[in-house]
Amino acid sequence: MRQIQTMKSTPILLFFVFLIFVSCGESKKNDYPGGKDGELNWIDMKTAATIPNTEKKMYFVDVYTDWCGWCKVMDRKTFTDPKVIQALSEKYHVVKFDAEQQEPINFNGQTYEWQAAGRSGVNMLAFALLQGQLSYPSYVFLDADRKPFKIARGFMPADQFLQELASEKKKKIGTLAQL
Repeated sequence: MRQIQTMKSTPILLFFVFLIFVSCGESKKNDYPGGKDGELNWIDMKTAATIPNTEKKMYFVDVYTDWCGWCKVMDRKTFTDPKVIQALSEKYHVVKFDAEQQEPINFNGQTYEWQAAGRSGVNMLAFALLQGQLSYPSYVFLDADRKPFKIARGFMPADQFLQELASEKKKKIGTLAQL
């Protein structure tokens, strides 16, 4: 009899363990405009292309790939630095963009699709934003109207990255339509 009771309570116990596991996973979710204090509030390109920019903030786009080791170092070291978080959060919508994303993206009135090329293919929006110079990590600065004005490339420790942010001189780079 005792064995039957234990067998009946096992599914209930597993159900509660499952609920706890699921709820813990959801608390880490970083939906826009939420996010945890002390972290950057990353959005994806689809969101960046459609959110109303009532604050007239610029956009900072981190162009990465899943296989890029230096991209991961930037995530762990530079993008967790409190000064970097503050500087980016004050002036920018911060965007993560996987350059090899296969889902088409509508951005600034144009649809960009994935194309087979190189290691894992490339989304043509990454190709356009980086002006055909695909290296990772790369960072594209867009003005409040989502027009690119500056590209930076490579791993940067927090202090160097902050200097890059401070020198946000608008460089003349081609528009997406020209590429």
